[in-house]
Amino acid sequence: MALINLNDITVSYDGKSDILKKLNLDIEKGQFVSLLGPSGCGKTTTLRVIAGFIETKAGDFIFDGHNYTKLAVHKRNFGLVFQSYALFPHLSVFDNVAFGLKMRKTTKEELRKAVEEILEVVDLKAFSKRYPKELSGGQRQRVALARALVIKPDLLLLDEPLSNLDAKLRLKMRVEIKKLQQKLGITTLFVTHDQEECFSISDKVAVMNKGVVEQYDSPEMIYSHPKTEFVARFIGFENFINLKKQELGRFLTDDGISLQISDDQNLADSDVMSFGTIRPDDIELLSAETSQTANVIEGNIEIRTFVGKDYQYSVDTKLGSMLVNSSKDQIYHQGDRVKLHLPSNKLIIIKKTKEE
Repeated sequence: MALINLNDITVSYDGKSDILKKLNLDIEKGQFVSLLGPSGCGKTTTLRVIAGFIETKAGDFIFDGHNYTKLAVHKRNFGLVFQSYALFPHLSVFDNVAFGLKMRKTTKEELRKAVEEILEVVDLKAFSKRYPKELSGGQRQRVALARALVIKPDLLLLDEPLSNLDAKLRLKMRVEIKKLQQKLGITTLFVTHDQEECFSISDKVAVMNKGVVEQYDSPEMIYSHPKTEFVARFIGFENFINLKKQELGRFLTDDGISLQISDDQNLADSDVMSFGTIRPDDIELLSAETSQTANVIEGNIEIRTFVGKDYQYSVDTKLGSMLVNSSKDQIYHQGDRVKLHLPSNKLIIIKKTKEE
C-alpha cells in the first residue's frame, strides 16, 4: 500500500470555483515525487492540503493507512521548506535548526546532538554560530532543509525552494537535495514549475492542469510519451498534426498524407480523431532531391534561427508551420525547398484537450 493516498481531493477557496477537482495521487514510501505545472494549476494547494494548512471541500488524505484529512498541523510529523526559507533573522544557524526540537520539549543534550548531526549532513557545522544575513542563498536554503529534517519527519514537503537562487546555484542545490533525500531515505514531495529541475531529481512526476493530475509517471515516460495535449505542450512538444486513424499504426492527415506511427504505442486505444506530435529535435531535415517518401512532408524554409549548437528552422508545409532543429552540417536558407522526415518511432499519439 502507498504511503500517501489523495482520494478525490476537492478544494475551493471561495466556495464556488474548485482549485482542486477530485484530485487523486498515490506516493510510495521513499520516493521523490514532484508536482509540476503552470501557475494556478493547484500544485501548491495540493502540498498545503497535505501539510494541513488547507481544509478540503471533499475527499480524503490517507497517510500510512491513517486518515489525516482533519488532523491538526502540529500532529503531522512533516518537515516543510518554503520558497522564502522563513528563517528567523535574530537566531543563529544552530538556534534556527533547533527551533522545532525546542517546541517539542526535547532535552538539551538530545537537541544539541541532533542539531550537530544534521548540520554535518548539510555541511554547515562550521557555520552554526552565524546568522542568516551572514550566509549565502545556498547556505540559507540548507539551514531551512536542516530545520525541516532535524525533527526526523515522516514526510518532507518542498515548496519551490530553489526559486530564489541564481541559475548556477539552483543546479548545484537540486543535486544536493537529491543526494540528501537518498541518503536519508525520506519520502519527499517537491513543488516546481521548472520541468528540467523536477525531471533531473524526481522518481515520479505529477503534471497538473486546472486542479487535476493529467499524467503521473517517471520523468523519462513523461518526456518521451506525453499522454495529453496539455502535457505535450507543457514539456516542449512544438509540432501538432490533426490525424484520423485508418488502421492500426497508420493515420491520415487533414491533407490526405498517410503517416505510419510505431506500434509500440497503445494505438489500439487511440481515438479516431487525435493529435500526432513530434519534437523539433526528432524531425529529419532533408534536401528536396531526396528520394525518401515514407513519412515525408514537403515544405519551404520560412525562418532560420541560430540556437547555439544547432539551427532551428520554421518550415511552411501543407500541415502548417513546423519547427525543426538541425545541425550546422547542412545549412538551409529562406525559401529553400526541403523535405521533413517524421520517424515513425518519434511520432507520438496524444489525446486532444477538451474545450471547457
